[in-house]
Amino acid sequence: MSEAMATMNRFCWYELRTTDTGAAQAFYADVVGFQIRDTPGGSLFFRGDRPVAGCSPLPERAAARGAPAHWLGHIGVRDVEGLSRRILAQGGEQLGPTRTLEGGATRMILRDPFGSVLALVSPNHEVSTGVVVWHDLNTRDQAHAWALYSDLFGWKATETVDLGPELGTYAKFAWDETGASVGGIVGSARLPHVHPHWLFYFHVEDLDEALAKVRSRGGKVLAPRQLPSGDRVAVCDDPQGAAFALHASAMRA
Repeated sequence: MSEAMATMNRFCWYELRTTDTGAAQAFYADVVGFQIRDTPGGSLFFRGDRPVAGCSPLPERAAARGAPAHWLGHIGVRDVEGLSRRILAQGGEQLGPTRTLEGGATRMILRDPFGSVLALVSPNHEVSTGVVVWHDLNTRDQAHAWALYSDLFGWKATETVDLGPELGTYAKFAWDETGASVGGIVGSARLPHVHPHWLFYFHVEDLDEALAKVRSRGGKVLAPRQLPSGDRVAVCDDPQGAAFALHASAMRA
């Protein structure tokens, strides 16, 4: 099985859409350790010899609609048009035309019925592995969002955690019935300071060192927290306002 086919129905690529590509590239190179390379299709973040994410200007049309700088997650699917129609039928919105990317991949960007933006991309797109270690969906309607994503992509529920009366439950999921948890869905976008979005966690070796770099370069950091496993995570905004999170394992957190 090809690498692209093995990543069907899950996030397989990540793109930073930002208001200042040069500043953003310098920020993530320092904080996360990405190397930057320019290609005919745009700038790419590398780790070692593997491309792991893209970096592009925030489209003028998106900015005019009020979109902030953001990380856009791409879910690999065999039928971009067919799955897009199913999302639109549930109340989603197509954001711009279907595009053919460098290398021939087809991509459509959509807002899901609950307000979060995602991209669907065909199997011949570049594949990112290992750099994003967790995926959080911050949504207004956890139950209906989970019903949609699990139906579309076959994701499987793994564990539910009670976060208290303000947030309710945190529902973890795996890509399929054989895998470990890779993310969670929470109704946090009901709170006034949280907008609907997918939040992606990048792994770093030393969390405190990385957070110091976030602050020194003008980013924002929420208080780090320790997970039951001993791993530590922190949610951040980069200097252009794109939300992301950092993760460090227990041995090096």
